[in-house]
Formats: sequence, C-alpha cells, structure tokens
Amino acid sequence: MGYYIRVLALDTAIPTLDELNPSLPAGQELRVEAGEESDWSQLLLSHNSAQEIALIERNPVIPGELGEEELSEFIENVREEKPESASKWLFQFLPRVEVIYAFRLLSGTEINDGWDGVHSLRGRIWRKLGGILQADLEGFSNEDGYHILWQFIRDHDGPWKMTVLDAKGKWVAFEMNLGNAKHKEAFLSGRVPEGVKLL
Repeated sequence: MGYYIRVLALDTAIPTLDELNPSLPAGQELRVEAGEESDWSQLLLSHNSAQEIALIERNPVIPGELGEEELSEFIENVREEKPESASKWLFQFLPRVEVIYAFRLLSGTEINDGWDGVHSLRGRIWRKLGGILQADLEGFSNEDGYHILWQFIRDHDGPWKMTVLDAKGKWVAFEMNLGNAKHKEAFLSGRVPEGVKLL
C-alpha cells in the first residue's frame, strides 16, 4: 500500500505547478499524472534522472469519494488515542477539512535530497491552504505544525517538536526526546515534560 504523509487542508484552491515548482530543489521536477494543470488530481515528483520520489494525490472531501472515506477513518481512529485532549481537539477539527493531499513516498526519497523536495512541496501546499499535517505510523500535527498525537508504532529516539493543550485550551509547544520514557509519559498525559525546551 505504501507509506503516506498528508496535508489535511481547509481551503479547496488548487495549487498550480507554477506555484509549486519554485519550491523544488535543483534536479527535481513535477508533472501532472492525472487531470489538467488547473485541475489536477495526481502529480508525480521525480529526479531529473526519472527516478520517482513521490506521487501526490489531491482528494477533495466529497460524499462517496476517497477523501470522505479517508477522513471518516481518521475521525474514527483518533477517538482512543493519546493525549486525550489532542484526540478531542482532532475530533472537532477534522470535520472542517475540505481536501486531503496524500504524498505516497517512493524509492527516490532516499537519494539526492529526495526528502527535501517532498518537504518543500508539502510545506508550500500547507502554507497556502491551511490545515494540519499527518504521517502514517507517527500521528497528527496542529495548525502550527507541532506534533499532537502519539501514533508511533515502533520505538523512536531523538528530538521532536511537540505540543499539548494547557488548562485554558492554548497550545504549549516544546521539544522532547522521543526515546525518553518520562517525556513520553508526560506527553501521553497531556503535560509538558519536565526539563524540556519550550518553543
């Protein structure tokens, strides 16, 4: 099925290739795979060598279509996740999503700065259309791009930019170590871990 990262966008405007191309690193190119330049449903990001980096699918949230099905699955899946405050926030936020941009990552991500192109395109779409970010096997961000929900299925280590809701419903962002058990315990409880750097 492949590994996906996504932008869950609030605006239905369609980013054009003219808007997206300037964000690409040298040696990478973007072309329409399905649809027209002004109304595309799939783009392919590749190296100039033709090795494919990512397939980008644009799925509007329309009754009976893939976007609606995918969004419904997300809404159902976040119900029991931690922190509970983030789960509740997502349950309220997700129905506002108008379109899902799904990046299917291909083998070219791992060579010649392939990831840079993916991150640049995702950032350009997200900044233009608003919304939140999601990554398979990791979780969701808030509208500022900080990680809010723990959906990691394997052990991770290293710094990660997280955020939790305080008692007044405001996001408090910080950097924690994913491999630190005390940091993880605090985050899952919806608390800022002790000793972390606030952002």
